[in-house]
This record gives sequence, C-alpha cells and structure tokens, in this order.
Amino acid sequence: MAVQLGNRSTTEAERDFPGDDNDPDHLVSTIPEDTPHIPYQPLKRSDDEILERSREFYDLMAKRRTVRAYSTEAIPQEVLENIIKTAGTAPSGAHTEPWTFVLVQDAETKAAIRDIIEEEEYLNYSKKMSRQWVTDLTPFHTNHIKEYLSDAPALVLVFRQTYSWTKNGKKSMHYYSDMSVSIAVGILLAAVQEAYIQQWTSSG
Repeated sequence: MAVQLGNRSTTEAERDFPGDDNDPDHLVSTIPEDTPHIPYQPLKRSDDEILERSREFYDLMAKRRTVRAYSTEAIPQEVLENIIKTAGTAPSGAHTEPWTFVLVQDAETKAAIRDIIEEEEYLNYSKKMSRQWVTDLTPFHTNHIKEYLSDAPALVLVFRQTYSWTKNGKKSMHYYSDMSVSIAVGILLAAVQEAYIQQWTSSG
C-alpha cells in the first residue's frame, strides 16, 4: 500500500528519489568528476530583439497541430537524426538523460508496432477508459484504429529509463525520469515543427 508523503505517495517519492540500498557503488557520481565543464555564455540581445524572437517562436509553435494522418513521403535521414539529437539536449535530473530514442522506418516493424498499439487501444476504448474519457474524445472521431502508425515514413519510439549501467558496470540511478522524458518529447515536437513548418506553410 502506498503511503501519502505530503501531496505525494511514497511510491512516487521512491521513483524520483531512489535510495542507495546501502550499496556503496551508488555513492560514486554517475558523471566522472573530470568531465570537462562547458561554460554557458549567453548571447547579449536587446529587449526589442528578444521580444521579436519570442513572437516568432510563438507564431511557429502556434501553427503546430496534433494530427492522425501523415504523408508517406520519405524524410531525409539526417533530418531525423538532427531532430532526435535536438530532443537529447533536454535537461534531466542529475544530467542522467533517462531516455532512449528508437527510430523505426522498416515497414514490417511499423506494422507490428501498429498491431500491438491497436490491440491495447481496443482494450482502452472498450474497457479501461472511463465513459467520460471516451465521451471527451468523441469530437476528435478517434478509435482504436491507428493506420497512421504504418503510413508514417518514420516512427520515433521514446523509452524512459529508471536506471542504466555505466561503462564500469555500476548502476546509475535516474531522477525525475518522467518529467525529464516529457521535456525531451516536447523539444522533439518543437524540432519537428521547426524543420517542417516552412514546407507545411508553402504547401498551403
């Protein structure tokens, strides 16, 4: 049974603040102490330039849409890699970067992923989700069928790591992994928008 700790349960606290279990290996920093430090050197901009840049970025992101239909047109490999690398610049708890991005372009693998997702989504719509939840989805005309998963030229699967292993075999704990991965996905979406907004705009 989970016990409340303030506004959070102990299970939530343990997830974000995992204990060392009396393991001395956990008392060694995951990031080597001799790791080179890259100082932050912010660019000096005028207030007017900052305001204009903030407006431009808002305009860019305001054109983003949540869609369930994708072009089958191929995406350049370097574009995909740059988008994923951009997502990897996200901040994370103790800089542990608790994410793994898997790029899937093979048609057979995409079809297999779609089968798995549709099977789970069928259970969600028919049994797991509340009636209110299903009702709130009605205006979007969604259901368990996810044809866009096999139509899209590429899928980026994002996996959250609660821990990993260092090169010397020590267990590396990850902190605030839920939030860290969520931020990374947000940056991923912004990178996609930045790469393709001009194409979308010019194509009407």
